[in-house]
Amino acid sequence: MQTPHILIVEDEHVTRNTLKSIFEAEGYTVFEANDGAEMHQMLSENPVHLVIMDINLPGKKKKKKKKKKKNGLLLARELREQGDMALMFLTGRDNEVDKILGLEIGADDYITKPFNPRELTIRARNLLTRAMNQGLPTEDKKLVERYEFNGWSLEINSRSLVSPSGDQFKLPRSEFRALLHFCENPGKIQTRADLLKKMTGRELKPHDRTVDVTIRRIRKHFESVADTPEIIATIHGEGYRFCGDLGEE
Repeated sequence: MQTPHILIVEDEHVTRNTLKSIFEAEGYTVFEANDGAEMHQMLSENPVHLVIMDINLPGKKKKKKKKKKKNGLLLARELREQGDMALMFLTGRDNEVDKILGLEIGADDYITKPFNPRELTIRARNLLTRAMNQGLPTEDKKLVERYEFNGWSLEINSRSLVSPSGDQFKLPRSEFRALLHFCENPGKIQTRADLLKKMTGRELKPHDRTVDVTIRRIRKHFESVADTPEIIATIHGEGYRFCGDLGEE
């Protein structure tokens, strides 16, 4: 397997060095960026599989006036528009607002500060495994280029959702994995634990809203087209079920 490449976007020098040491000890290639400009430069010069970003960029304001830096949320939006690498946010301890905002933008996972190095490496490894193995054929699953349902199409190679009128939505990794899992298991109730495992590789914890936020984002695409029937139904107390009229190619 190719050596994983990680980009750390963090303006706190101590935290950035700590993260770098943790992942280099795992045998990964680690790149660093202090802000958005350096992030884009690193991405243009190096292959990156996972970006770990401080959601609260930039840090404390300097007394001396400087050009305004982009915050983590804005950088994440730009990242989702230009790349398809996995994205993990670093958030403040117990800051539920940051977590929800990060998931709304399309982060694949988040971890709070201060973090447990072991938990961090496990979550990163799960994301990297999925990011680097996406698209590789398996012996027990036939290759499908797209799934079609109710005039919509989920394009596997481009990880895009295409509307009946041809509008294309590039899906963040978490949304794509969730919708792909639904298409592969039509009509079956999927628990939040099952979906989270497929999306991020981690176990569901109490009060974790990752799955609900991801489903809400997917539904917004369907709701953008009038007369689209309910594609993903909520099964109260159990989870979600894919209700689309499915075909595949």
